[in-house]
Amino acid sequence: MRKLLAIVALGASLIAETLTLSGSVISDNQKMITSRFMGFVTSVNVSEGEKVKRGQILYSIDSREIDSAKRQAELSLQMYQNQYTNVQINLARHRRLLEKDMVSKYEVENLELAEKNLRDMVAIAKARLQEVQNQYKYLNIKAPNSGVVVAKNIKVGEMAMPGMPAIILSDLSNLKISAEIAESNLPLIKHGKKVTVEIPSIGVKTIGTISAIIPNSNPMTHTFKIKVSFKTMNKSVYPGMYATVSIN
Repeated sequence: MRKLLAIVALGASLIAETLTLSGSVISDNQKMITSRFMGFVTSVNVSEGEKVKRGQILYSIDSREIDSAKRQAELSLQMYQNQYTNVQINLARHRRLLEKDMVSKYEVENLELAEKNLRDMVAIAKARLQEVQNQYKYLNIKAPNSGVVVAKNIKVGEMAMPGMPAIILSDLSNLKISAEIAESNLPLIKHGKKVTVEIPSIGVKTIGTISAIIPNSNPMTHTFKIKVSFKTMNKSVYPGMYATVSIN
């Protein structure tokens, strides 16, 4: 009888030493996609929950803002080129006149300086025009990496604004489990500790590693957040799935 009680007590102590936390799958590489320029959305090529590949076009905006900047750059270039051509003609004429001693060397030097300045302005204007033309490639907003679209905040016809997240993309190759642990249980964990990870809905049960312990305690629940890295076991795991973390 005593042996049986001892076995029961031992089993109870082993169960008590396993702490199970509820958590969820998160992407540790979630990106908020936005456009560099303001413009009306002309097409949206993805839907929420859709998997996308790196370089795939997510949405496109119109070119009005860039068209306006291009016209201005072209006008500036044309103006400086015309001025440069006129100065070259005038400088050549003054050099011929200088040989005949009909103009001063000072006048020629001023024209030479003007020619140099305008040559520089033409080069700057050409560079500016090239810069504007390069901006057309940013009208098609592409996925920076493969992943899944977890949020889509734009529609065709709406105005896309720089800095305003249009699409949120989660990288499925860098998934982790996020869970909260009571501060009284913090002595049970440390960076690199092996834990058991389970995602019941798809039958995943594997060993994970505590990769982060967020030190900011939640003042309402007195819990700390932990992140656990794990292998997906070649299963279709998505952010938001329910998961458990068991700590011995």
